[in-house]
Amino acid sequence: MKHNTNFFVEYFALDLIMDEDGACRGVMALCQEDGTLHRFRAHHTILATGGYGRAYFSATSAHTCTGDGGGMAARAGLPLQDLEFVQFHPTGIYGAGCLITEGSRGEGGILRNSEGERFMERYAPTAKDLASRDVVSRSMTMEIREGRGVGPERDHIYLHLNHLPPELLAQRLPGISETAAIFAGVDVTKEPIPVIPTVHYNMGGIPTNYHGEVLRPTQDNPDATVPGLFAAGEAACASVHGANRLGANSLLDIVVFGRACGKRVEELTKPGTPHKPLPSGAGAATIERVDKLRHKKGSMPTAAIRREMQKVMQTNAAVFRTQETLAQGVAEINETVGKYGDISLEDSSMVWNTDLLEALELENLLINAAVTMRSAEQRKESRGAHAREDFKDRMDGEWMKHTLGYFDADKAGGDKVGIAYRPVHMDTLDKAEFDTIPPKARVY
Repeated sequence: MKHNTNFFVEYFALDLIMDEDGACRGVMALCQEDGTLHRFRAHHTILATGGYGRAYFSATSAHTCTGDGGGMAARAGLPLQDLEFVQFHPTGIYGAGCLITEGSRGEGGILRNSEGERFMERYAPTAKDLASRDVVSRSMTMEIREGRGVGPERDHIYLHLNHLPPELLAQRLPGISETAAIFAGVDVTKEPIPVIPTVHYNMGGIPTNYHGEVLRPTQDNPDATVPGLFAAGEAACASVHGANRLGANSLLDIVVFGRACGKRVEELTKPGTPHKPLPSGAGAATIERVDKLRHKKGSMPTAAIRREMQKVMQTNAAVFRTQETLAQGVAEINETVGKYGDISLEDSSMVWNTDLLEALELENLLINAAVTMRSAEQRKESRGAHAREDFKDRMDGEWMKHTLGYFDADKAGGDKVGIAYRPVHMDTLDKAEFDTIPPKARVY
C-alpha cells in the first residue's frame, strides 16, 4: 500500500514467459472478469502459489492449492524437487478434511482408539500425542489397519477434548470448538472429534537457493539459477524443511524466504532499468493451449478426472508406501494423465469460466501428482514423511540427495516423468555462528 502496488486480483497466471537464454521475463495471465489474456513483463518474477494438496482426496488445503506454480515451472522445462515428501496432518476432520490444529493436543487433547485406549503411549512413550506429525499419522493408520478404528466402518480415530474444562476450551480453543461443531457436528465439551490423517503440506516444490532464486541444475553446477525467477513458501523447496516440516514453520518459511526474495531482487535490480524486448511470439503457445482446451469436447468432465487422480494418490501414495503400491500408482496416475486429453468442457467462453479454470488447475495438479508418484517409487528408503514398509531404514549413503522430477507432456509413451538427483547442502552458511548438526535417527 505504501508504494501504491497494483493488485491484479481476478487474474489467473497461466505460464512463465521464458527467453532463448533460459531467463524468465514475466508471466502470461488470464483476466477472469473480461476474458482477456495479458503478458506481464517483469525483471523478476516471484512464484508464491502454495502447494498442491488438492491432488489428494483428503486435504486440509484450500481448494485453490492446485500446484499452479509447479505446473508453470514444469511446462518451462524446470524440475520439481523432492515431491515424494508429503506431510499428513494426523487430525483432519473425518469426511471434511478441515484441520484440527496441534494446539488441541498441546492443550491436553488425547487420541483414543475403539477400545478407548490412549494408543500413542505405545508408539511414542515420551512425546505421546505430541510426537511429530508423521509418527502420529502412521500410528493412527496402524490402529485403523489393525481393526481398532472407530465409526461404522472403523476407519478413523477419536480426538478427545471433552475431559478438559469447558472454560479452557472456550478460552484457548474457540476456533476448534466452532470448526468441530460446523464440520463434524460435535460438541467438544461432551463428544470426541472424529479425525483421520489428512494431506497437509508439501515439503517439495520448485527448487530454490536461500535467496529464493529458482534452480535449474546442470551436470557441472547443481546450483545453477534461472535468471529472473524466484519462488517462496509452499510452492518452493529451499529444503529448510528437509523431508518432514515441523509444526509452525510454514508461515515462518514464507516470511523468511519472501523477504529473502525481496532483498535479492533489490540487490539485482537498478531502478529505472528498461525492459528488454520480449522474445518473438512470447505467449503464443499459452494462447494456443487455452484456446484448444476451452473447446475440448471429449468424454470425461474435469471433475471425473480430478476425482480419479485424487483416489489414485490417496490409495497409492499415502502414509504407508510399498514398491507394489507405488508401481501400481505410477501406472494408474500415468493413465489418468493420459485421460486429460479426453477432457470435456461445457463452457467455451472466456469470461468467468470456472469450467476452464478448473481444467487449467487440473493440468497443474496432474503434473505434480505424476512427479510425486514417480519420485516416491524411485526412492528406496524411508526418510521423514516418505515411509516405505519394504525399505524401513533411512539410507544416507545412497539416498542423501534431492530428487528432481521433470515433466514433459510431449514425451513419447505414457510415462511423462524423468528423474534426476542433486546433492544436499549439509553445512550451515556460517559455522562460527551455528555449527552443522549431523543427521541421526529420531527416537521417542
